[in-house]
Amino acid sequence: MQSNPLFEYTDTAQLALYGFWVFFAALIWYLHREDKREGYPLDTHRVDRHGNPETVEGFPGVPCAKVFRLADGSEIRVPDASRADRRPVAARQVGWDDRYGPDVGAPLDPTGNPMADGVGPAAYAERANQPERMLDGSAMIVPLRLAAGWSVDARDPDPRGMTVCGLDGAVAGTVKEIWVDRAEPQIRYLEVELNGGGRHVMLPSGFVRYDAAHRKVKVASITAAQFGAVPAIGSHEQITKLEEDRICAYYASGHLYATPARIESLI
Repeated sequence: MQSNPLFEYTDTAQLALYGFWVFFAALIWYLHREDKREGYPLDTHRVDRHGNPETVEGFPGVPCAKVFRLADGSEIRVPDASRADRRPVAARQVGWDDRYGPDVGAPLDPTGNPMADGVGPAAYAERANQPERMLDGSAMIVPLRLAAGWSVDARDPDPRGMTVCGLDGAVAGTVKEIWVDRAEPQIRYLEVELNGGGRHVMLPSGFVRYDAAHRKVKVASITAAQFGAVPAIGSHEQITKLEEDRICAYYASGHLYATPARIESLI
C-alpha cells in the first residue's frame, strides 16, 4: 500500500512550531488588549482640528465592555467612560518646549498645597470607598480591640502609649491603638491621638521607626504640625481602600513637600 504523499513530505515538527508561533502571537495580542480595560484611552492636552480633545489608544485598541461579577455579588463594567478620573490637577506646567506643545515632557509645578491636592507623590487612585474584605465578608483591617485572639507578642515592643514625633523632632501625639491585617498577620496602621484637639489620625506602619528604649515612634515623612492635616477616616472600626490610598499618599508626599529644603536641589 502506498502512503499518502501529502503527509509523506510534511515536516510535522515545523508545522507544530508555526502553530505555536501563531498561538503565542494571538495570546500576546489578547493579553495586551485586556490590559487596556482600565487606564485607556490615554488623555492628552492636544485637540484635533475640530477642537475635540485627542486620546491615545495604541494597538490593539480598547476592547469592548465586559461585565465582571465580584465575590460580594456586585458587578462592575469595564471599560466604563463614566468612571474615568476627571479630577483637576492643581498644578501648572513649566519649562515646556514651544515646538512640541505644553504636554510633552513638561514638569508640573504645584499651585496650591501639593500634599492635600494629590500632586506628584501625593497622587492617589480613586479606589472603591469600601474596606478590603476577608473571605467571610468581614473587614480585613481592623483595630486590635476588634480582632479576637490577637495580641502583641511579649517579645516585641507594644506601640500603644508611645509618643509620636515628626521629622522636626516635635511631639505630634500618642499611639492609642494598633490596626492589624487579619489576612496577613501584621500591623498596618497606628491610630494616633494628636496633642491639643484630641483628633485621631492613622499612621501607616511603613512610615514608622520604633525607638523602644525611649518609647517613641519616629516619622521622617512629615512634621508634627502636618499630622493635623492627615486625611480622616469615616469609621473607628474599619478603613476603606480609598481612605488607605489617600492617607499613604499624604505621608509619601512629605518626603518631597514637607519642608522647602526637600523640594530644592542638593547643589
